Amino acid sequence: MKRQNLLLLLLAITFMPLSKAYSQKDHLEIPLYSKQIPNEVPGPDEETSSNEGGRLRFSKIRKPTLSVFLPPKEKATGTAVLVIPGGGYGIVAAGHEGYDVARKFNEQGIAAFVLKYRLPSAKTSSKPEVAPVQDAQQAIKIIRERAKEWQVDPNKVGILGFSAGGHLASTAGTHFQQAYISNPAKTNLRPDFVMLLYPVISSDKSFSHQGSFDNLVGKEATADKLNEFSNEKRVTAQTPPTFLVHASDDKAVPVKNSIVFYEALLEHNVPAELHIYQKGGHGFGLENPTTSDAWFERGINWMKSNKF
Repeated sequence: MKRQNLLLLLLAITFMPLSKAYSQKDHLEIPLYSKQIPNEVPGPDEETSSNEGGRLRFSKIRKPTLSVFLPPKEKATGTAVLVIPGGGYGIVAAGHEGYDVARKFNEQGIAAFVLKYRLPSAKTSSKPEVAPVQDAQQAIKIIRERAKEWQVDPNKVGILGFSAGGHLASTAGTHFQQAYISNPAKTNLRPDFVMLLYPVISSDKSFSHQGSFDNLVGKEATADKLNEFSNEKRVTAQTPPTFLVHASDDKAVPVKNSIVFYEALLEHNVPAELHIYQKGGHGFGLENPTTSDAWFERGINWMKSNKF
């Protein structure tokens, strides 16, 4: 009798409706493109993942995805944040700079969407330097076009990026006038606000993160190409309000990256807030271990003060 009951239980699980199965997770991962991936170079899917030190990382991404984390309906504020993990444009650090952050936003009633974006590679894209920004714009487009379904206010869609993900987030915030993707409905691709954590910003070799720029535009990139993606030079009065966090002792991405972007924002009268910690190094994610101060709480307060 017990064996029969077990068999019935296994059958019930096997034929469980997909919607119920998804409800048992805390998020849903969807393909970023329903049809052709822009500028795709055909080839095998060689994506790999690792979990070294408890930190989930993806590399060789061919098929970008968007992971949807929604707060309980009764807590939903209508605000949404697209979260972009870092990794020097060589990997995507999707754990501590992605999923963990999304769950933290959900606690505040904020919908969060983690982008697993294509890394610049001639193996996967004929225009590798624009593949990441294409994916960021496509993610913003999807969030706004499905805003009603996800209880999101399309006028409160922000973007947050860490390290090279911060470079991608700042690119989305400074290059939105140009659509790098097909956008027949002319959906707004401008983030309503930008949050940058120890971001790569500038191509200035005296303080740039050279590895990120080498991966993005190549070691032999022209000055014009470097300037195109040196985002402190792309700030205008239309750049979204921006919140920045960095550590003075960051040896990987010097704090001057955040400072020059902040100065450019001030020059163009864009609302901005910059927090520089004495220590913390690079890549600390949600929690800077050198201080009891929580940048995430400061970020939430900044969002509230700006009515996001």
